Amino acid sequence: MSWINDVRSEGERVTRLATDLPYAAAELLRIRPKTGGLAPLIFNDAQHELHRQLEEQKRDTGKVRAIIVKSRQQGSSTYTTARHFRLVTAHPGTRCQIVTHESAATRNLFSIVKRYNEHLPPEHKLNVTTDNAESLVFGNDSGYMVATASTEDVGRSGTANYLHCSEAAFYHDLQAQLASLFQILPEEPGTEAIIESTPLSYGDAFHQFFLKAQSGENGYRAIFIPWTLTREYSSPLPEGFALTGEEKELCALHGLTPEQCAWRRTKIAQIGSVEMFEREYSLDAASAFQQSAFDSFIPAQLVLRARKEKDLEAYGPLILGVDVARFGPDATCVAWRRGRVITKIEKRRGLSTMEVAGWIGELIREEKPARVNIDVGGLGAGTVDRLLEQGYGELIGSINFGSSPIVPPPLDEQGKPSGGPKNRRAEMYSNLKKLLEGRFSLPDSNALQSDLCAPGYSYDSNSKLVLESKIDIKKRLGMSPDEGDAVALTCAEPNGAPIPRSVATNFWRQISYPNAGVV
Repeated sequence: MSWINDVRSEGERVTRLATDLPYAAAELLRIRPKTGGLAPLIFNDAQHELHRQLEEQKRDTGKVRAIIVKSRQQGSSTYTTARHFRLVTAHPGTRCQIVTHESAATRNLFSIVKRYNEHLPPEHKLNVTTDNAESLVFGNDSGYMVATASTEDVGRSGTANYLHCSEAAFYHDLQAQLASLFQILPEEPGTEAIIESTPLSYGDAFHQFFLKAQSGENGYRAIFIPWTLTREYSSPLPEGFALTGEEKELCALHGLTPEQCAWRRTKIAQIGSVEMFEREYSLDAASAFQQSAFDSFIPAQLVLRARKEKDLEAYGPLILGVDVARFGPDATCVAWRRGRVITKIEKRRGLSTMEVAGWIGELIREEKPARVNIDVGGLGAGTVDRLLEQGYGELIGSINFGSSPIVPPPLDEQGKPSGGPKNRRAEMYSNLKKLLEGRFSLPDSNALQSDLCAPGYSYDSNSKLVLESKIDIKKRLGMSPDEGDAVALTCAEPNGAPIPRSVATNFWRQISYPNAGVV
């Protein structure tokens, strides 16, 4: 009966080769490692994580649309070439378009693909009918088109089933390049577009595309791969090694080992600065784009610490912060806060003023908040008017971002008002920052962190804090910090305190017991 077992084993192998990419890569594909020669493509931890996320999206949506922020030398490009090579060779008549930022990188990725085919076992190798600098076509009429992103748009002709954009942050006019490339990729099941790059600068086109993916605006999945997933990024501890205060905090926030801190310390010395290291080797997506030229009002480290804070109890009156969408792709966001915990954030797009009022009215009736703070700029005023008509006036805080702060400014040595926030929005963010400087808990969300760290700041001639406006942020980043503003709205009272309990208590007492009177 051994032949039966052999047949069964061979059948299982064939099935795995067709359905299990990590297995197929190790069995069939060969790469040139740093040490030279040829070696099986065995996925590292970063590649396994990338594979998991892409397969999850494919199961959920039927196709892959992903933008990847990566650290150096983690193998994202190699993984993507392997993924698309297996798809191209398995599906006759399909095409893969590869685009890189420079001709040398284009040649490198194309050579990886050709090496895969050259070193396949004979029973898996396909005949090559076209092989030149710009295309590779197999006997099953599937193949590759390659190009370098330049001043001329690429992808104006033809159709691709799989699109691989490598180091996209470094493309000339990325927005125009993607607009061209997306035209050759049909929105059909099984198609894939993978855009991957190390970051270049805060607020550039790649950053804006990633932010929109985080907030769910463009249909792409935002994927970040931290350098800590790469096992090689670790060094033996030198004699007398001791963690600095900064390194201890990184260990607490990100679970770094002393050996990883030792590697990081050496790499920073080689690169020349922490800022450059964090761009090339990032621990989170937000800090990957942070540059010394941009100084956010709320530092990323404060937000990271709050994202990791899980031991605080959510207690006290419920405060809702509501940032009403103004136009276009902006979302209406609601943040829930109890005490020093933001318990959750929800966002909805495409709602009319009346629909937003209906949503908030439903939340008021079901969850009985002590306060609902709403931005009355733009469409928010109509939402507030409708809620007032429904009798919720005692609970509603109508917040005009541009109005004067409710706390008087401090006095200088001559007893004259000086400093403090310029307006209500700056005041709310100041209240939130004070809370974050202590113990505070936020949802563990990259999109929220990007929003909270988005506003820049300055000081006017009277030393008043001027927070960057939502309009200016949208011009700079292509997105509005809706989630961040909703969280800030929960901190509208002095020092972020809730309103006196008696206000909400009396309101709900009158609703439940209309003849009982006010206490």
